[in-house]
Amino acid sequence: MDWGTDLWDQYDHIEKHTQSGHDLVDRYIKFVRERTEIEQNYAKQLRSLSRKYAKRGSKEEQDCKFSNHASLQEILNELNDYAGQRELIAENMMTGICVELTKYLQDLKLERKTHLSDAKKAQQNLEISLKNLESSKKRFAKEWAEAEKATQQAEKIENDLNATRLDAEKAKQHAHARTHTAEECRNDYAAQLQKYNKEQNFFYYTEIPQIFNKMQDMDERRIRRLAEGYCQFADIEKKVLPIITKCLDGISTAGKKINEKQDSILFIEQHKSGFERPADIEFEDYIQGIKPATSDSSLNPPKARAKLWPFSKKNKAHAAEDFSHLPPEQRKKKLQAKIDDITKELQKTQDQSDALEKMKGVYEKNPQMGDPSSLEPQISETAQNIGRLRGELAKYEMWLSEAVGREETSNAINNNSQYCVVAAEQPPNIYTEFDDEFDDVETPVGQCTALYTFEGNSEGTVSITEGEMLTIMEEDKGDGWMRVLRASGEEGYIPSSYVKLAP
Repeated sequence: MDWGTDLWDQYDHIEKHTQSGHDLVDRYIKFVRERTEIEQNYAKQLRSLSRKYAKRGSKEEQDCKFSNHASLQEILNELNDYAGQRELIAENMMTGICVELTKYLQDLKLERKTHLSDAKKAQQNLEISLKNLESSKKRFAKEWAEAEKATQQAEKIENDLNATRLDAEKAKQHAHARTHTAEECRNDYAAQLQKYNKEQNFFYYTEIPQIFNKMQDMDERRIRRLAEGYCQFADIEKKVLPIITKCLDGISTAGKKINEKQDSILFIEQHKSGFERPADIEFEDYIQGIKPATSDSSLNPPKARAKLWPFSKKNKAHAAEDFSHLPPEQRKKKLQAKIDDITKELQKTQDQSDALEKMKGVYEKNPQMGDPSSLEPQISETAQNIGRLRGELAKYEMWLSEAVGREETSNAINNNSQYCVVAAEQPPNIYTEFDDEFDDVETPVGQCTALYTFEGNSEGTVSITEGEMLTIMEEDKGDGWMRVLRASGEEGYIPSSYVKLAP
C-alpha cells in the first residue's frame, strides 16, 4: 500500500499530515533543548555545592588527615566529576540531537515544499487542459448549431418557389461553409478531448502517485530519523553511565574507607602532649611543726604544683623557632617535619649545584657552548644556600636531640620519684618535697670545661659560659646530653659537644 495508489485524491490530508510530522520534529527539538538546559543548570548547581562544602585552609587540611573528613572531600570530588558527566550529556544532546535535527528539519521542509509545488503545478496544468477542452467543446457546439441552421435555411430557400436559383446557390454555399467549420471544430474538440484524457490519465496514474509516493518516502524517512533521535536521547546518557557509575562507586568506596579507630589514633598523635599526669597532693601536717631548712632544701626549694593541663585554659603561646612552646610530643613531630623539609630542600639545592658544576665543566671543554664565568654567580649563590641549609639542619637536629633527651630524662625522674614516695614510711613535711630531678645526693663522675656558651632556656637545662669548669653528675648515655653541676650550685643538662672532658 502506498499514498500514490490509495490516497490519490487526498491531497489536503497529505498536506496536513506531513505538516503535523514536521511540527512534531520541531516540538521534540524544543523538548531536548529544554532538557539540556535542565542538565546544565543541574551540573552548575552540583559544582557550586561541591565548592561550597570543600574545605580550605590549614585547619581544614589538618582535619582532612582524618578518614571521615578525607572521605567527604573524596565524595565532593566525585560529585564534581559527576557534574561534569551531566554537562557532557547536555552537550552531546545539544549537538547530536538539537543541531542535527534542526538541520534535517530544514531540509525536510524544503523537500516538502518542492513536492507540494510540483503537485499544485500538475493540478494547474490539468485544469488548463480542461479549460481548453471546454472551450473547444463550446465552439464545436456553437459551430454545429450554426451549420444546422444554415443547412435548414438552404433547404427552405431551395423549396421556396419564389427564390431565385442564385439565392439557393448562395444558401447552399453558406451551409456548406458552416458545416465545414463545424467539422473543423469537431475535429479540434476531439483532439482536445484525446489530449485531456491522456493528460488526466498521466496526472492520476503517474504524476500525482509519484509525487505522493515521494512525500510518503519523505515522511517515512522523517519518522525513522525521529525514532533514531528518540533512541539517541537514551543512548547519550547510556554512554556516560559507566563513568557515572564509577563516580557513584567512588562515593561508596569513600564511605567504606572510613576507619574510626585509625581516626582516634591519629587524633591522639596530633594532640598528645607527652606530659605526665599530676601526682597526688601530699598531706601537709602542720602539727609536726616546721623543721629548719637544710643546705639541700635551700638549694632545692619545694616546687609549685603544675597547672592541670586538661582542665585549664591555656593562653596561646608565642610560636618559638625551636617549637619549645609546644608540648614534648608535638614539639618532636614539628622538629622532625622541619628536618625532613630542610633535608629535601638541601638535596634539591645539592642537585642544582651538581648540575651547575657539570654545565661549567662542559663550557670549559667547549667554550663555543657558553661562558663558564657566567655560571659563577649561580654557583656561589647555590653554595651559600647549601651552607645555610646545613646550618639550619644542624640546628634543628640539635633541638630534636634536646627534645628526645629531655623526655627520656623526665620519664626516668618521674619513675624514681614515684618509687621514693611508695617506699617512704615517715609522714611528709611541707619542706621535704624537693625538686624531683635532684632528690638524691649523687657522687660526681668527673670534671669538664665548657668550650662554648650555652643558654639553658628549656626546662631541665642549665646555662654555662665558655671556659667554665663543671662537675659531671651524669654522663652522656647516647642521646647527646649530660648532666652537670655548676660552682654556683645550679644543676641541669647541657649538650655533650659543648664541653671538653678533663684528663
